Amino acid sequence: MSDQDQKPANSLREELPEEVPAAKPPAADAEAEKPAALTGRQRLVKGLWPPRVTRAQLTVALLLFGLGFGLAVQVASNSDSDSALRGARQEDLVRILDELDDRTQRLEDEKQGLEKQRDELENSSDQAEEARRQTVEKERQLGILAGTVAAQGPGITMTIEDTKGTVEADMLLDAIQELRAAGAEAIQVNGVRVVAGTYLTDSGKSVSVDGNKINAPYRFQVIGKPQDLEPALNIPGGVVQTLEKEQATVTVERSSKIVVDALRAVKRPDYARSSSR
Repeated sequence: MSDQDQKPANSLREELPEEVPAAKPPAADAEAEKPAALTGRQRLVKGLWPPRVTRAQLTVALLLFGLGFGLAVQVASNSDSDSALRGARQEDLVRILDELDDRTQRLEDEKQGLEKQRDELENSSDQAEEARRQTVEKERQLGILAGTVAAQGPGITMTIEDTKGTVEADMLLDAIQELRAAGAEAIQVNGVRVVAGTYLTDSGKSVSVDGNKINAPYRFQVIGKPQDLEPALNIPGGVVQTLEKEQATVTVERSSKIVVDALRAVKRPDYARSSSR
């Protein structure tokens, strides 16, 4: 075929219009632009990453890390000790056990010694407290007898009316002695405390007690057992009858509370000293 014959064919192909692409429906384009649906795993990963850590969570994480590290170190140390014991000879194991037994015994002895010291201290404290209590009580009792402290208790009140002025010091002294013999523990006469060294003297128509002049009526305040004190004064030929013979009037009254509050000054002995060491 000649060039002329081929030319029309080529021209014909060039003149033909190019193939036009098929148009896509609008619905198809919209579906293509939509994002693909996420699966459950993808949603979980998206929720966990990137992590959002609060200060409290960070603190807990650090504490857990420290605890785990400490446990790991302890386990490693125990493992090393176990390994050393497993590799030790029988003689070494026996020696280690003996040392542990000796140490345990020493600790037990020390414990018993400390417990003994504790018991001794407790007993000593109790004994010291009891000794202090007894000392205070003894001091109180001696103070009552010496007239340096006030006292109260059951007893009697004896009043002697002497309108004739016939009552003398020896009669009052007899009354004091009779009361002491009946168990009187504290006596006071017209505001003067009667003690072991008390003396009575006549002073004109009155009486002096330890140098203190007192006048009738003579009022005795006595602490003791009333059931013993009153009968001792009223025995036949006793104090009451003797005073009544002198035309004095005597009244004795029992009481559940007698107060003896007259005090004597503490006198230091000039020569006597305690012999206790």
